[in-house]
Amino acid sequence: MSTTTEKNDFIRTIIREDLQSGKHQSILTRFPPEPNGYLHIGHVKSICLNFGVAGEFGGACNLRFDDTNPTAEKQDYVDSIKADVQWLGFDWQGEVRYASGYFDQLYAWAVQLIEQGDAYVDLQSPEELKANRGTSWEVGKDSPYRNHSVAENLALFEKMRAGEFAEGQAVLRAKIDMTHPNINMRDPVIYRVMHAHHHQTGDKWCIYPMYDYAHPLSDALEGITHSLCTLEFEDHRPFYDWVVEKVGFDNPPHQYEFSRLNIDHTLTSKRKLKRLVEMGVVTGWDDPRMPTVAGMRRRGYTPEGLKDFCERVGITKSDGLVDFRMLEFSVRKSLEDNTARGMAVLRPLKVTIKNFDEAVANFDALKSEKTVATLTDGVLWLSQPKHPNLDLGNRQIPFTKTIYIDQADYQINPPAGYKRLSPENPEIRLRNSYVLKIDEHILNEQGEVVELIASIDEKTLGNNPEGRKVKGVIHWVSATHGVPATVRLYEHLLLEDDEIADLPAATDGDDADTIWIKQHLNPNSLTICQAVVEPDLAKAVAGERFQFERESYFVADFVEHTSDKPVFNQIVGLKDSFKPE
Repeated sequence: MSTTTEKNDFIRTIIREDLQSGKHQSILTRFPPEPNGYLHIGHVKSICLNFGVAGEFGGACNLRFDDTNPTAEKQDYVDSIKADVQWLGFDWQGEVRYASGYFDQLYAWAVQLIEQGDAYVDLQSPEELKANRGTSWEVGKDSPYRNHSVAENLALFEKMRAGEFAEGQAVLRAKIDMTHPNINMRDPVIYRVMHAHHHQTGDKWCIYPMYDYAHPLSDALEGITHSLCTLEFEDHRPFYDWVVEKVGFDNPPHQYEFSRLNIDHTLTSKRKLKRLVEMGVVTGWDDPRMPTVAGMRRRGYTPEGLKDFCERVGITKSDGLVDFRMLEFSVRKSLEDNTARGMAVLRPLKVTIKNFDEAVANFDALKSEKTVATLTDGVLWLSQPKHPNLDLGNRQIPFTKTIYIDQADYQINPPAGYKRLSPENPEIRLRNSYVLKIDEHILNEQGEVVELIASIDEKTLGNNPEGRKVKGVIHWVSATHGVPATVRLYEHLLLEDDEIADLPAATDGDDADTIWIKQHLNPNSLTICQAVVEPDLAKAVAGERFQFERESYFVADFVEHTSDKPVFNQIVGLKDSFKPE
């Protein structure tokens, strides 16, 4: 998609109108993650929007951690989020900000709300609070503590801060309306007791503000002009507006909601993603099957591909389901014109070339003028460009008496339409090399093909065969000079509802998330191949991407890959029938 085309989604339209009318002189947005897990693909859309509109309109974007729940937050999550934002190609204004950096001011405003009669301390149990809140069809009930005096509430709130209450014994609530049709406005809790160590403030506090209280006030403190969030926060906007007004901001920020990113076969619940890690279903937050930014980076996805995908999805006011193949299309598009080529055989089948010695002895006399190759110690080294259209240098491919081809490239009883090797079609072109003819196949006791005996047409190195037309080209790797490698192939980690089997029996201790995960897991999400790759691929540095010819795009694993023990992760297939609109 063209990056020069003016984007006209409803948020950018609002921003243009606000700048033209003089409502705002400049734009300031923020990306405000809670550091209670790793970022996922849904967050990428929010990052691209918040940092994107700031850049497009000459504004700035803050990175702020809304760290109001120390029991769920870790410094590891903070560090990973900062790394993810920078890997995507964005930078924030000034220093990283934290809601915890505003705790003193947030506490002072809570005291102000009590003094104004807009907040009170409630000593009901958590069960009573939940029961008295009401439902969407039944109004809530006033707390028996709702009409305590300002002095009583100030004294109780001070006791909360002093650590005189256990967790769950006392909360501070906004005093709004227990009959309000929006349940979020029924005297929401704004402070609770938590005797927990905080990764930024240490043990200074034993009471912590609720997200819905800290978030809008943090926006207001920073002077955010456009607070952008997903649609599930639409029902929270009335309280957002209420709290910044009650505290006394004359020109408060305004919250705008856009559709969250929903992709088929893709989980975007941090809670469930965390359960996947805890259950050992995946190797960690950065498992290449995970839709986390860390997982997608390790999978080999590119920042350019992810940003192109988010641009194609666009910004709307209504939720929908995006085809996963659109994401793959964008990632593939970012790889196809700049990724080096190489050959890897994922399921090796040995081929012995019986006339190899004779052919290479005559290679100088018979080779094409276009062929660049050298013969050293019985190995024919073929020099080929790493990319057909870019100057990425050449790679040296060893051709030897024994090679490997993929098991799928020879079939004794091929299906209809099969165009590779078979007893009826014994000839094929080896990529960058000779025409190969299968003379014999060798079976094991199970009737499986374990070796092919073949010959090469020694006149076809760089030349077409004489008097016949050979259809098809297959890849190959030297059996003696190729390097063993671990290659990981991926399918969707999760199945859609219409693909799952019966609900498995619950075991003791299984919660709803665990049962859901067990039910939806794809047993074929990971296939590990003991492959063989050409030597230049083994020399790859971690994170280097390649197109394995006739296979897929792959990346040298960031964590486990070495030149001695190469490990490659599949990024995306070479092609798909999907066409974006």
